[in-house]
Amino acid sequence: MATIGKLTAFRQFLGKAWALAAPYFRSDDRWKARGMLAAIIALNLALVYMAVLFNDWNRLFYDSLQNKQADVFWHQLGRFTYLAFAYIVIAVYRFYLTQLLEMRWRQWMTSHYLTRWLKDHAFYKLELSRFTGPQNALASNPDNPDQRIQEDLNLFTSYTISLTMGLLNSVVTLLSFVGILWGLSGGFAFSMFGSEYNIPGFMVWMALLYCTVGSVLTHYIGRPQIKLNFEQQRYEADFRHHMVRVREYSESIALDKGEAVERTQLNSRFTSLLGNYLKLIKAQKNLIWFTNFFGQAAVVFPFLVAAPRFFSGAIQLGELMQISSAFGQVQGALSWFVDSYSSLASWRATTDRLTSFEEAISSSALKNNDLIATDSVALDTKDLTVFLPTGGTLLDHAALSAKVSESVLLQGPSGSGKSTLFRVFAGIWPFASGHLERPTDAMFIPQRPYFPNGPLREALAYPDSPSSYTDEALQQALDDALLPALVDQLDRSDAWGQKLSGGEQQRLALARVFLKKPKWVFADEATSALDETAEKTLYKRLLALVESTKGAIISIAHRPAVAQFHKTRWQLEKQGTAVHEPYQLRQTSQ
Repeated sequence: MATIGKLTAFRQFLGKAWALAAPYFRSDDRWKARGMLAAIIALNLALVYMAVLFNDWNRLFYDSLQNKQADVFWHQLGRFTYLAFAYIVIAVYRFYLTQLLEMRWRQWMTSHYLTRWLKDHAFYKLELSRFTGPQNALASNPDNPDQRIQEDLNLFTSYTISLTMGLLNSVVTLLSFVGILWGLSGGFAFSMFGSEYNIPGFMVWMALLYCTVGSVLTHYIGRPQIKLNFEQQRYEADFRHHMVRVREYSESIALDKGEAVERTQLNSRFTSLLGNYLKLIKAQKNLIWFTNFFGQAAVVFPFLVAAPRFFSGAIQLGELMQISSAFGQVQGALSWFVDSYSSLASWRATTDRLTSFEEAISSSALKNNDLIATDSVALDTKDLTVFLPTGGTLLDHAALSAKVSESVLLQGPSGSGKSTLFRVFAGIWPFASGHLERPTDAMFIPQRPYFPNGPLREALAYPDSPSSYTDEALQQALDDALLPALVDQLDRSDAWGQKLSGGEQQRLALARVFLKKPKWVFADEATSALDETAEKTLYKRLLALVESTKGAIISIAHRPAVAQFHKTRWQLEKQGTAVHEPYQLRQTSQ
């Protein structure tokens, strides 16, 4: 039963690997992909044919040495020259086309997975799924999606092609040489219990037995590498990810004097990485012990078996060398599993990681709520219930309404779900039910705005192309947001998320709003880092903007100074004293 279970699991794994590999060869690039694959297969077959020719050359060359035939000797040396040249040409173009196919395949898969990762907020939902509880339908969060797209796709395409072509070579080589070895090896005669027995093609059976035993032992010796390779990629990605976070939050860490803590965290991750790598090295060492012994024994094994026929005069030196060469080819073909085990272990780990990533992306596309959202000119909700990722209820059956020309202030205790409610309005929060009518021409200003590294004009126009706006419009937006010092720096490239202070980042985010002039503005603590004078000035301009566009503004803020700019208040309140009691939303006019 255990064997049947392993075979079933292996078939399922191959099915998943095929599901990852096949789409490229059915894509828009399929004809080029199939053409290059066919050429690579043809070149691999040509190399096998060259090996057959070299095997025949061995017999003629060594026979000429034994028989002291100088003319045959020089002729065979000349023949070797053009055989070797042909082999080199085939090998070079096989390498070139293989690398080219790997590159194009990786390019397509990277584009494909980047599209899927960024589509329908999948990247955001995958991060949310880290907190998913048993009541949630989203898959468990795959670690380090960036590493899976950048590194695992590269390894998958490389290993898949090299292992597939290696297996093809082994099969064709076996079919090409097994007949040669069968004919050369002769039979093995022996007596047992008074009867005479003869085993035809004795060398073929010995090669099969030799490689079968070797493959079984290789699997049991090298099996730990599959899990260790999987874990090694995860530890490498975790270590790299934490270093990136140190770079991104360098100022905060420096202000908190957190270098020692970060060093401890990095050392801990690196220690785990090295610990797993040491286990992997030891597992590889054990396998190398065996594979090297197996390979070295294979060199002398055919001579040991065929030597009696040579010394009896049944075969000449050339035939002995041809037998050795043919046995080496058959043994090499049958030893593909032994020779490729480390690569197979890495490929298995990489495929498992990509499969789980694929499943997570597919699961993130499945809505696990009953929210019915429609586009409208205003904002209106009915029976809106907002859930936590763990399945708890955050906001219960809320009825909200905001019309054109309104200004609404959303308030409530920390952790009551104010920002989460904005995420529902934006359509990115997957845990909600009820009915939602939302305005289409809206901009959301988060607490921590994002700015891409590069020219200031790109950071200001994001996510639009800066070419959509004139320099005058970009400069005016900066001036409206109280950033006159940046007006003449549109073409300056920098890491704006780190270069600018917190207040400057908030003003740059507001500059986007002044540039794009949406009808509706949702501001989540958008001026919390500003002084009171700047805050009043910018809120007056935001109100003037939405009034001119016939829209509205909804703000989250704690400062009393902001409240004066809003006529309606939404207050989140708990109806009971229980910790997990959901919030209710009360709407009042100020």
